[in-house]
Amino acid sequence: MVPKLSESYVLDCVHAEQVITPALLIYPAVVESNIQATLKLANGDANRWRPHLKTAKIPAVIRMLIAAGVRNVKCSTTLELLAACEEGASDVLLAFSVTGANARRVLQIAKQFGNTRISVLIETAEQLNTWRGEDIGIFLDINSGMNRTGMSQEAIDAIVALAKLAGPQFRGLHYYDGHMSGISASEREAKTHEGYRWLLGLADRLKSAGIAVEEIVTSGTPAAPYAFSFPGFRNAPFVHRISPGTVVYNDMTSLGQLPGLGYAPAALVLSTVISHPTATTITCDAGHKSVSADAGVPTCAVLSHDGFTPLKPSEEHLPIDCGSPHARPAIGSKLYLLPRHVCPTVNNFDEAIFVKDGRVKGLERVSARGHETLLIQNAMPPLSSAIR
Repeated sequence: MVPKLSESYVLDCVHAEQVITPALLIYPAVVESNIQATLKLANGDANRWRPHLKTAKIPAVIRMLIAAGVRNVKCSTTLELLAACEEGASDVLLAFSVTGANARRVLQIAKQFGNTRISVLIETAEQLNTWRGEDIGIFLDINSGMNRTGMSQEAIDAIVALAKLAGPQFRGLHYYDGHMSGISASEREAKTHEGYRWLLGLADRLKSAGIAVEEIVTSGTPAAPYAFSFPGFRNAPFVHRISPGTVVYNDMTSLGQLPGLGYAPAALVLSTVISHPTATTITCDAGHKSVSADAGVPTCAVLSHDGFTPLKPSEEHLPIDCGSPHARPAIGSKLYLLPRHVCPTVNNFDEAIFVKDGRVKGLERVSARGHETLLIQNAMPPLSSAIR
């Protein structure tokens, strides 16, 4: 079911006509409501949430999280790490294994922001050597069954040995169960709890080896509610935190996965109808360079148009089947698109328009999008001089 487009989402005509489309619209009042919905899920304990900033990416939104008491965050890039530190996060986990120049950049940022506790992921002794002796925390990355990164669950002895090797830098375990999105809702709780019981066993094994586990980080968006329903995380001898980031804005996928929890869309793409290619279709200016196609087709939903079916996009064009010639909006009409996957969609835009009560309230840079320069500062000559 496509959400209805309430009046609070719609820009008034004067403001809408001033916007160059496609445009990323952010609704800060809804962002705040989504933050509070997540804190309610955590029984009001902001310390249980370490949101992934791959979704937020905007300093103003990061500040909203921090103002709500969410001081521990997670990120994947050095640019996101820099933004988190600049906005005052107390504790940042770089949940992406880095080596070489990327690791040296993390150390630069850590030295620049001495008041922020920075930690990284490792899964080998060679990776640990990069951080040995530095003021950097160590989390062991555990393969949850997603088979993307992490140490095998069968390698218990190797996990214990690496944690012991990390010594006082060892902080805890990272267990991202993002593959739960592919499991039916009826089976999801049982499957997530199965993984969490294994984690408790690992924590006990580490404790028996004299290794204290300070924190365990789990749960992307689809698994988050079941982390809080898991009894083993209650009154545990370690801090347990969930790490969903999508819920700050939400999208077609998260709203389908987390019904009834008070979440609403806080990020939309404003698009303009540019063509009537057939009797029943329209094309708007929101191809996959605007609305990410990584989660498949349809890439989005058209709010307040249940009968509209977005088709396969090209770079700048998004054709939409309207179902009937009579349903086609006129060329020049504005459409409000809810992305299927909001995280990479936000990453497509340099700026976001903040909207309140139908009016543009301001323009914010999406300053944590993309990546930093390929050259470490002061390590090599500038590119312009290298090609003369």
